[in-house]
Amino acid sequence: MSSELADRLALSDLVAQYAIAVDRRDELALMALFTADAELVQPTGLVRRGRSAILTGNTDIARGVLEAVAHLHVTRHVVNQQIVDRSADIARGQVYGEAHHVYATETGHRDYVVAIRYQDEYLRADGAWRIARRELTVDFTYDIEAKILA
Repeated sequence: MSSELADRLALSDLVAQYAIAVDRRDELALMALFTADAELVQPTGLVRRGRSAILTGNTDIARGVLEAVAHLHVTRHVVNQQIVDRSADIARGQVYGEAHHVYATETGHRDYVVAIRYQDEYLRADGAWRIARRELTVDFTYDIEAKILA
């Protein structure tokens, strides 16, 4: 396997691991996906009052992301596609996906679905790719009834 193909697969796994770590509420796994000085830029419309739209450092990013979903019954982040431009140990990527946010209501559950895009910057250090910068863009949202099985 060529090094370019191996890097593309590793970057694809990195993006998928992010989705899984958020959905499992796994703070340590989430922290490990970012560089120590990483930056996460969120749309101001998604940020709770009194909070910054920019989170810096893998610890603050992991805690901030997990705090944002803690009140939800369940989440499901789905990666639809990723485009990557790589040069040695630096890469840039654009990731499209959907983020499902299931919450309880008086009569059942609803799913607040967010169509998202990430503009990512990745760095390879010690043989592993990490997210160095991630900027979230929301394209559109919708809210639908959700049926929870089991």
